Amino acid sequence: MALKDVLDLRIAIIGAGMGGLATALSLAKKGFKQIDVYESASNLGFVGAGIQLAPNMARILDRLGVWKDIEAEAVDLKSTSIRQGSTDEQLARVDLNYIREAYSYPHMVGHRSNLANSIYEGCKKEKAINFFFATAISEVKSYGPHPSFTAVPRKGGEPYNVECDVLLASDGVKSVVRDQLLKQTGVDAKIVDTGQAAYRIMLRRDEMEHDPELLKLIDSDAVTRWIGEKRHIIAYPIANKTIYNLSTVQPDRNFAAAPSATYTTKGDKSQMMEVFGDYCPMILRMLDLVKDGELCEWKLRVHEPLPFWTHEQTALVGDACHPTLPHMAQGAAQAIEDGAVLGVVLSKLPEASPEAIRKALKVYQDVRMDRAYRLVELAAANGRSLHLGEGAAKEERDRQFAALKEKKGGAVPDKWADADVQKMVYGQDVMKIADESFEELYAKA
Repeated sequence: MALKDVLDLRIAIIGAGMGGLATALSLAKKGFKQIDVYESASNLGFVGAGIQLAPNMARILDRLGVWKDIEAEAVDLKSTSIRQGSTDEQLARVDLNYIREAYSYPHMVGHRSNLANSIYEGCKKEKAINFFFATAISEVKSYGPHPSFTAVPRKGGEPYNVECDVLLASDGVKSVVRDQLLKQTGVDAKIVDTGQAAYRIMLRRDEMEHDPELLKLIDSDAVTRWIGEKRHIIAYPIANKTIYNLSTVQPDRNFAAAPSATYTTKGDKSQMMEVFGDYCPMILRMLDLVKDGELCEWKLRVHEPLPFWTHEQTALVGDACHPTLPHMAQGAAQAIEDGAVLGVVLSKLPEASPEAIRKALKVYQDVRMDRAYRLVELAAANGRSLHLGEGAAKEERDRQFAALKEKKGGAVPDKWADADVQKMVYGQDVMKIADESFEELYAKA
């Protein structure tokens, strides 16, 4: 069948998060003509928080034509400092200047909304991409050969049926498509409450500049991680150093509370100050700048690994199939990698038949699954290492940190900063792998 027919495939994407937006833009750049994105929220609604922009993410966004706008407001990290939360003693400092030379892109940090809006603006320039906001998905009627689902407008209007040739579910850790798919196929894989929660905090420069120690932090080109038993804080400047972003991880004291649709709840400042009460005075002064009533807490949830991501002409994307803890800063990057690979494999379809689509989606799974789940486990393991209490394991971890003061490179207990791990994460070009391995994997699918 002619290539023109392949590009005429009707592609439906559920969810306009990072994975959904990247998938839509990736497919549009490959020439697909009908890409419909269904999002239950009335707008993008990305909360104001920082995000790490790793080289493997930047490489893809540059190819999709949206990296320059993101880079313009981001901060180029020169180093990371791992410190003891209770004393602010530096356990290790790792130079990050080599990253740009090694991977062609630096490791930067930016504003989550700027990242999402830049990808969204890229999507809006593509005539093929249509957004249907305030539209929920209530039922998947078929996963193939021509997937169909019920779309429900949230602002009135009658539910209606949507049929497509390819269905891509990027609807998050609480994915409706995934849950219905698992139920139909008899797979028992559940959302896992990690017992951890996170505060995401942004402080303005004018709130910090009166304090010389805090001003030094926001003026730095460093990401700082303060660690302690069962909790840590990671922080860095964003938005051209006008905002200092802090993300914490701590035990979820509201473990039994029913989570909201987005796993967020109103945070309690006094509880936050108590949780980090044994941290050093500088950190407590910084946390105290948070205004009462403006603290938000996220329950950290993941999902049991799935035996498959694709079924017939349907595939799961991003947090719908591989939600991860934030300790490797790869959640959004891995969702964007999914979208990029989907663009590659679907554009290489030899024909527009349902069977060809099924096989191409299987190639996507083969390229992405092992890597994504490896990073899910690495993030969980990194959190366990960072949160050690007193004992032999912590002593050994701190001994390894201390060794870094004497030399550059080598193993780093904080795997986010480990050069060998970075090579595995940043050095792998998933688009190139998908392109070069497509024919072999397609033949086996």
